[in-house]
Amino acid sequence: MADPALSHAPKPEGATGVLVTADGSVAWGRGFGAVGASVGEVCFNTAMTGYQEVMTDPSYAGQVVTFTFPHIGNVGVNPEDVESAGVPGAIGCVVREDVTDPANFRSTGTFQKWMETQGKIGLAGIDTRALTRRIRLSGAPNAVIAHDPKGNFDIPALVERARSWPGLEGMDLAIKVTREANEEWEGSIWKLGEGFTKPEGNGRPHVVAMDFGAKDNIFRNLVAAGADVTIVPAETSADKILALNPAGVFLSNGPGDPAATGAYAVPVIQKLLEKDVPIFGICLGHQMLALAAGARTTKMHQGHRGANHPVLRKADGVVEITSMNHGFAVDNAALPDTVEETHVSLFDGSNCGIAVKGKKAFGVQYHPEASPGPQDSFYLFEKFVASLG
Repeated sequence: MADPALSHAPKPEGATGVLVTADGSVAWGRGFGAVGASVGEVCFNTAMTGYQEVMTDPSYAGQVVTFTFPHIGNVGVNPEDVESAGVPGAIGCVVREDVTDPANFRSTGTFQKWMETQGKIGLAGIDTRALTRRIRLSGAPNAVIAHDPKGNFDIPALVERARSWPGLEGMDLAIKVTREANEEWEGSIWKLGEGFTKPEGNGRPHVVAMDFGAKDNIFRNLVAAGADVTIVPAETSADKILALNPAGVFLSNGPGDPAATGAYAVPVIQKLLEKDVPIFGICLGHQMLALAAGARTTKMHQGHRGANHPVLRKADGVVEITSMNHGFAVDNAALPDTVEETHVSLFDGSNCGIAVKGKKAFGVQYHPEASPGPQDSFYLFEKFVASLG
């Protein structure tokens, strides 16, 4: 159902951008970044910082991000905050205020120009509260975001394009954002004045990471926790993974429907479980570990995206403050006896963590590498690496 605050509004003078949803809602604004039109699912993110990390997170492939924080772009951009260089992330973003010139000592460029060079469309001047309310009430809609400096838009054609897009359910996007070849990861976590540090010490356990659309900071945290990391493409077979002699296997985050990606990834994970290989999964990787153990996943109404999401660790009652980005979830009402639920969201009770009974295999729905809390969840990397000894 169309939101009256967003529907059928006449084009205002000076409008150079528009968001058109599949139900015919039209939101006019001021375009920036790339010129053109892109189609995807509209979601919202509640974080007040990290917009560049959000826009370069491959988990946002096929999505337009509505930022609920009004001031986006005001600290500019820099190459160190890119989560995955050269890999598609969010296709565009919607913001409340016009993007200002950057005011930060780390900035090396403007957000507007960066969006243009990345081929991402931005739309400013939108009532993001109304758009967020619409998503909360009616779910994440399919939409087209468009930018034309001359303000020429064929609205009926954009509506039809939004309506004909199939949506994320049933869509395997991991195959579009994964690496094409194996990669030996170098570099640890970032430090002010030093950049990305180098790992120290010899005899580090070898982790093979399956890349379903990974954030680079995950690999940095694995290194910081004491591992050496080899990254492999999403469709790598279990035999090829085992041939690398891993002490453990990591399952990365990524976009799309876990059931669709699981068509080729789940049998690989099941074989690794049979071999008693230690496994750690985050976000999409967590969901596919659950599928491999006999659980199921479902599409969420609005998803969880942003910072400061409280998660209960059931073993001891500790509450972790987490960062999240997911539109699918493991169905905790249908967990098999072989799976233990370890974490739950304190917002809605949805599943946020599992452990496979009798195996050194666990996963979490949230993103410990995003430094929430800010270090509430780093123990997960340490736990995984410690299990590899």
